[in-house]
Amino acid sequence: MFITEEDYRVVIGEGALKMVSQASQGIRDNAETEACEEMAAYLRPKYDTDAIFSATGSGRNRLAVMYAADIALYHMMAAMPQKMGSEIRKERYERAVKWLEGVQAGKIIPDLPLATDSNGTPAGSAFVYGSQKPLRHNW
Repeated sequence: MFITEEDYRVVIGEGALKMVSQASQGIRDNAETEACEEMAAYLRPKYDTDAIFSATGSGRNRLAVMYAADIALYHMMAAMPQKMGSEIRKERYERAVKWLEGVQAGKIIPDLPLATDSNGTPAGSAFVYGSQKPLRHNW
């Protein structure tokens, strides 16, 4: 998976590992898949999400890993009976979504691989160009 146990340790410390260890492997896998898909929904128009989420080790964007872990922990917390640490998880989830919305709007430009078309031209360019139909003043 895109997120490792060490990533959870870095994001929130031992408390996250306790939450992760209490969640079943199925819940954890589901939460991580949901987190990656939720992020991909924001990033897909401009970025190569397959390359982003298939990267491993130091080839991953650290900010994307952090936000993916935050979103996954939020989804895992929702599946827990006591909803441990729900306030901090909600705050970090909202921060992750705010970052994704900034990336989607073009206000934040992360160092992520761009999506390209079959010619290798970047897809989802920030520039839109064209022209109006020519005016015809034939009376």
